[in-house]
Amino acid sequence: MLRGLLALRGPRAAFLGPGAPWRGRKSRADPPAKSKAGRLKTPPPVDPAELLVVAERYLRHRRVLRALRAEFKEEMLQRQYEERFGELGQQRKDAATQEHRQLMAWNDAENRRLQEKRQERLQKEAAAEKERRLRGAEYQATLLEEFVKEKEREVLQLQEEAKSFITPENLDERIEECLNHPRNYNFAIDKEGRVARQSALP
Repeated sequence: MLRGLLALRGPRAAFLGPGAPWRGRKSRADPPAKSKAGRLKTPPPVDPAELLVVAERYLRHRRVLRALRAEFKEEMLQRQYEERFGELGQQRKDAATQEHRQLMAWNDAENRRLQEKRQERLQKEAAAEKERRLRGAEYQATLLEEFVKEKEREVLQLQEEAKSFITPENLDERIEECLNHPRNYNFAIDKEGRVARQSALP
């Protein structure tokens, strides 16, 4: 197992985890190189005169920014006070009140216009619904009338067919008629429905 781990080189060693060394780099636990064993990290040299000038310039810059910030803040606070409590603030408040009144008047007019339009639409819908119901009632009445007529025709047809029915009153008469006029129902028909051949009566 150890031999297999030692055989891993290059990018394949990256799969072993974050502690595995990369190619060309060493881990944190490795000692420093022999050529850099005695090296001491020292900051770059700074000229004292130049450092003093730079510090003075930074201090002056911060003072200027602080003064500008204070002046802008004072101007902003003064403007806010005038807008809130001064004449300009009163003018703006009056303008806002006037604009609010105009908008409310426009809103009321728009609401009235929409209400009238809605009432007109509802009246049209009511008239259309009434007309639709009237047409439906007429259609139903027409269907009922046709249904009654159809039933009347069926009743008349049944009454007409009932004239040839066999009843106890005409039973003897029908038997006599059948004996006097025999019929042969033993026949064959072709594709057109005509009688092709027929057997003779006994």
